[in-house]
Amino acid sequence: MQEKLMSKKKPSFPVNERFHKYLAKYNRNIKIPVFYEDLLRFSGSIVVYDQHEEDTFWVRCYYADHERNDIDTSLKKVYTILHSDGSDDSLEYLNVDAIDYCTFGNSKPFRIKIRNVLNDSFTYFYVKKADASRIYGLEFEHILSPHRINFLVYRDTLIEEHIAGIPGDVFIEDELPLCDERAKTQIAKQFVKFNERCTIRLLGDMRSYNYVIIPTHDFDHVEYQIRAIDFDQQSYEGNLKVYRPQFFKENFKMVQLVSTKLQESSIEQYRKEERSLLAKRIINAQSRYKELMRCILNDQISNEPNVRQLRKELYEFSNDMKFKRARSMGQILRTALEFVKRNYEDVNMKRLI
Repeated sequence: MQEKLMSKKKPSFPVNERFHKYLAKYNRNIKIPVFYEDLLRFSGSIVVYDQHEEDTFWVRCYYADHERNDIDTSLKKVYTILHSDGSDDSLEYLNVDAIDYCTFGNSKPFRIKIRNVLNDSFTYFYVKKADASRIYGLEFEHILSPHRINFLVYRDTLIEEHIAGIPGDVFIEDELPLCDERAKTQIAKQFVKFNERCTIRLLGDMRSYNYVIIPTHDFDHVEYQIRAIDFDQQSYEGNLKVYRPQFFKENFKMVQLVSTKLQESSIEQYRKEERSLLAKRIINAQSRYKELMRCILNDQISNEPNVRQLRKELYEFSNDMKFKRARSMGQILRTALEFVKRNYEDVNMKRLI
């Protein structure tokens, strides 16, 4: 029987003053003309179905005529702030095609579809309730992963850019069986590295629908990357398995792929590669990393039982005594990242000597 990994629904944690100052310093905290609560005032909605006529758990929202114009203008303004200089020059060329509300998950986001009327190209962004742990997840993703991410926070509202890619569950079901053997080996490699990255930086709940597969066409083959798209479970749960994608039943086919395509020595090699890359990113972004770490060390983004459980399991996993002394999720995360950085630096120094 599948072990229940997740606890009850995660609460939302407020963004404190210190974290707001950090976000403002790095141009994340910018005044915007619309709030999450404004979008909740929709007067009706219809279910959004996918191409197979199945419920997507999104509903398309409709607003009263006297509110829709102001909401559309505000959302177009948010788009220009997120993706450009925030000026009004391009507003007349933008149209809000849809405002969708998700009825599933913790964050209950709004998905905004913005279309350029000159060429019919479109993109999305998301409006969510600001939650400190989610924002820490976004910021650590920006600093410690191979990917940059764009988002804004103002008061209690979070604006996130859309991360393009094939949803993991869709890819596993529809695309993976069609991949050739070389592609499957490469996907297995990327899953090992993704699994390692999530574990070290304590990003939890990476079930297949919480990440995307990004194919990139090279001149003679296709390269694949795996990228997280949901950051709600940054350093909250006490169960270490929550931070290891390999333990979710939704990722079973990916785990099977790893076991059939990669030898144990290759798996360990790719894990070392990812730890080394993560350590290099910490060193290269040392100043910003330290500022962010000071914020999370002085913040509460979980509860005491989860902290006790996770530090115990991480000590048993790593035999590092520093985990035993951690008193908050911030301290546990710092210990995990410093453990990786210290071992990387020690190994390289020994090679130089």
